[in-house]
Amino acid sequence: MNRQIPEVATSELLQKYPVARRFLVGFEGTSAPRELLELLKKGLAGVAIYPRNFSSVDGLAALTAEIRATADGPLLIGIDQEGGTRFSLPEPFTQWASPSDLGRLGDAQAVRDVARAIGRELVAAGCNLDFAPMLDVHVNPASPVTQVRSFGADPELVGRMGAAFLDGLGEAGVLGCAKHFPGHGDAEVDPHLDLPVFHGTAERLERVELVPFAAAIAAGAATIMTAHILLPKIDGERPASLSRKIVTQILRERMEFRGLILADDLAMGAIARRFSIGDATVATFSAGTDVAMLCHDISLVEPAMEATRKALEDGTLSKEEWAAAGARVERVLRKIHSSGASLDLIGSNEHRALAKKLRERLNK
Repeated sequence: MNRQIPEVATSELLQKYPVARRFLVGFEGTSAPRELLELLKKGLAGVAIYPRNFSSVDGLAALTAEIRATADGPLLIGIDQEGGTRFSLPEPFTQWASPSDLGRLGDAQAVRDVARAIGRELVAAGCNLDFAPMLDVHVNPASPVTQVRSFGADPELVGRMGAAFLDGLGEAGVLGCAKHFPGHGDAEVDPHLDLPVFHGTAERLERVELVPFAAAIAAGAATIMTAHILLPKIDGERPASLSRKIVTQILRERMEFRGLILADDLAMGAIARRFSIGDATVATFSAGTDVAMLCHDISLVEPAMEATRKALEDGTLSKEEWAAAGARVERVLRKIHSSGASLDLIGSNEHRALAKKLRERLNK
């Protein structure tokens, strides 16, 4: 592919598709810090919200309203709400069965109902993106990542439950994010700490790990998040999130995914122990990532953005691919609409009754 488009100046390209539009960032505290407000005005693609950012639903709603009011146009406001005991929101949000329990039920309609209710509560709080469902197949009992977060060890089941989850979120007006491509349910290292390794072959990956993602793509997944995991029998040099072989050749080209590709937080130990933030950011964009996530240290965003600008100037990053990714970001952002939903939906009697009914089924 041509790595340069001489007739298009970098400044012109960035005016249409600014660097900030390729980042989704997080922050500390219960109010938007100055650094975030400045980035929002530059056109961030999105903001990640965590329980550390709010102490009440009113506070969360006020925070997301402030973010939207400051932003230069529509943006993603994402949050982890997988259900269960990990990566789920506290009371008064409805407390749901874990994905592993839902997988044990094997009831796609129940999963769709749960996801629809989750989506309705997120919309009420001002969020439009759920970093779920998790589609890692729990094939290794020692995996520190999957455990109760995975729908199970059967790839077909995980795919069916994941597609239902995406459908339910979509019915509520929330974008889902299938993660963590290409899957790290057979690794024994937490990528928050260090780099996991998948020792399987491409044939094994096709037969097991990629099955749920194919189902998610068929279900119309708007976003997919890549994993920080090394697959030495496929690409022995780069983790999946920085690998062109995996992001572009497998996900984008062979699996024909047309939505938004997000790279998981580039400050995780799996990446930060091996790459500077600038090198990691340029590498993930070179691999084919649309949006890079920096969720826990907002001071890293400006260095990452500066490295990106330089890479565009010197031709390390393709201008053609930058424009194509920018267009994908804009297409997804155009799908976002304001909620106007009442906070009374959060932990509503209807949702709690559904959660109770599921628990009773699981306890039989």
